[in-house]
Amino acid sequence: MTVPISRAAGQRERVLRASVEIFSRRGYRATSMNEIAAGVGLSKPTLYHYFRNKEELLVLIYQEVLDESLRMARETVAAAPTPLDAVRDLIISRVVYTCENQDLLKICFEEEDELRPNLAESLLERRRAFEDVFALAVLAHLADHPQVRLAMTTKTYVNMCLGAVNWTYKWYSDTGTRKPVELGRDIADALLKVLIP
Repeated sequence: MTVPISRAAGQRERVLRASVEIFSRRGYRATSMNEIAAGVGLSKPTLYHYFRNKEELLVLIYQEVLDESLRMARETVAAAPTPLDAVRDLIISRVVYTCENQDLLKICFEEEDELRPNLAESLLERRRAFEDVFALAVLAHLADHPQVRLAMTTKTYVNMCLGAVNWTYKWYSDTGTRKPVELGRDIADALLKVLIP
């Protein structure tokens, strides 16, 4: 049974989606609360009833992306038959998510400096939790295959993988010949070569 969302929750969701589109197109700093209000057909005072300021919107965008990413990562690892499959599936799922949410990821990767340090720290903790899931999968694979020697630290490997997959938000085009999942498999095949005994 689907639980209906309240009118207020629905309005907040509409404002959040409009903010993603406007922040992605114009940039966080150049966007005003007036533009966001106009984007959802609300008066500015009504908008302030739902959100105190645009920083609250930006923080919520980050929180939702990081929380969803962590949830997906945990589910991916739990469903994988082996640690290597977990690493492969994590890479593929990140490519797919990034390609399918380019506007959202553009904000997350380009607007981080707009967050005050006290707000950024709690978001960094969420990001580290996601990276830890990835690193544990890599370490589990290495433990199963002691003959595999990484020419870098696990952290460096994880950051290399995430750098490669996250950057797809910049260049992926849905008019190209490769679907996100196909692209994810290609990238995973390249990144996993150093882990395959």
